[in-house]
Amino acid sequence: MIEPVTSAAFQPYRIKTLASRVGALNAPAMSEELLPFTVRLVRDQDDLSKAVSIRHSAYARHLPEFAQTLKSPETADAENGVVVLLAESKLDGSPLGTMRIQTNQFKPLSLEQSVVLPGWLKARPLAEATRLGVTNEKGGRLVTTVLFKAFFQYCQQIGIEWMVITGRAPIDRQYERLLFADVFPGLGYIPFSHVGNLPHRVMSSNVETAEERWAAAKHPLFNFAFRTHHPDIQLGGTRQPYLPPMAMFVFPAHGAMLPM
Repeated sequence: MIEPVTSAAFQPYRIKTLASRVGALNAPAMSEELLPFTVRLVRDQDDLSKAVSIRHSAYARHLPEFAQTLKSPETADAENGVVVLLAESKLDGSPLGTMRIQTNQFKPLSLEQSVVLPGWLKARPLAEATRLGVTNEKGGRLVTTVLFKAFFQYCQQIGIEWMVITGRAPIDRQYERLLFADVFPGLGYIPFSHVGNLPHRVMSSNVETAEERWAAAKHPLFNFAFRTHHPDIQLGGTRQPYLPPMAMFVFPAHGAMLPM
């Protein structure tokens, strides 16, 4: 759920394009771009405080009553299978955006408090993006786009098959432009308890087929998403692959993800 906050404090810099230093001989041609900010996983309480400040400010603009519950970290921020992304300015370290990602490895997704997912989706490795907020409407477009690229790359990295989100009107149109599709076609908007009981659509995107689908659609952000290396997206080293809960009983030595 995107809840941008307008602010004059952040103005986007031009992206500097460098010669590619990424990829193997048979890999698609890649360019490299440096951003005016970094996106990384929250590592400590100071990082989380920055993320919470952006989160509260973003929701306060559109959902002031619900935002009152977001002034402090939530229990979900520290749960197993959860990471929080933080976008920070390179200029002064100020927070520019945040997103929380929850997998269904250890417990059902937050949206499953309000809806039963269809069997074809429920039984697969899933990741839900929530608490997405940015600081500035103009610069925030770039921050939001990079946060979604980081979400996608994180899912690739740990073996997630489906990215899942809930989107309220009119923000759900942004997810459509990112080629997310309705999980319940024709059902429309459903109230969700984890987003203040506001009506949202449930939408999903398959990680494995994303590049093919974006290429077929000639998506204007295709090169940005799939043919550009952004070293400022810093998700850490290679993480252990996702395993569904049942697999953890069969292969306990490989069932746990790295600490989050």
